[in-house]
Amino acid sequence: MSAKTIAFAPRRKGGDAPLVINADTIRYIQMKRNYAEVHLTNGAVFTSRITMEELEQHLGDDFIKVHRSCLVAVRAIHSVENTVVLNNGEQLEYVTRQKKRILEQLQTQQKRLILTMQDDTAPTNAEEYHEHYKSFDAMPFAFTDIEMVFDEERRAVDWIFRYANPALAKLEKLPLESLIDHSFGSLFANMDAKWLRSYERAVLYGEMLEIFDYSPEVDTYLKVTCFPTFAGHCGCILFNVQDFAAAHTLTDSQKSMMMYLGISLGRNH
Repeated sequence: MSAKTIAFAPRRKGGDAPLVINADTIRYIQMKRNYAEVHLTNGAVFTSRITMEELEQHLGDDFIKVHRSCLVAVRAIHSVENTVVLNNGEQLEYVTRQKKRILEQLQTQQKRLILTMQDDTAPTNAEEYHEHYKSFDAMPFAFTDIEMVFDEERRAVDWIFRYANPALAKLEKLPLESLIDHSFGSLFANMDAKWLRSYERAVLYGEMLEIFDYSPEVDTYLKVTCFPTFAGHCGCILFNVQDFAAAHTLTDSQKSMMMYLGISLGRNH
């Protein structure tokens, strides 16, 4: 996605100076009569005097018009079902007769991103990947670099382990040689798409994401941090949640984290 910016005028004439926003930080925009309600990726919301025509002109193909009064960032869309499901869990209404057009636009933009995924600096074989990541061999946490596999419709359908350390082999309960250069789907028939969608976002949009969820593949609750590495790849740091030791006397911050973990696991499982 481009790093374009857009200036939003204050809601009231004669107010503050225009607010200049990086378009990549916008999740979606809804028109409310003569004003635009702008929803940012950090959860902030503000209103501005700007028309839908101006928004479409400035934001271009990186945003999809799902309704005459709603523009959604391509990078924010998780799936298009009965509603447009965003990557933060929000759901937006759309014109159902426009579903085919919306999906085609989404796939076109994802295709454009995938076609740019050429990185001459990426390792070319297992030995080179190991040389690049060998500092992770002795780490006590699981780490892997995975390469995403896309289908003809440019949707992520699997990933291939290009590097994995011994801690990952222990977590996945498989020999290390069974992981390297093998796809996840070939090793685990019950692959859960929730991991796939998160890794896809890291690869396509350069996001760093943190996931707390249950993995039926290894029957374990996991904390996973994923982030982009080489083009078409992402790195993943994985922890077995049960391996975290809690002190007998918890501080307020520790209690907050325990509550957060409980809420996250309860919401996602």
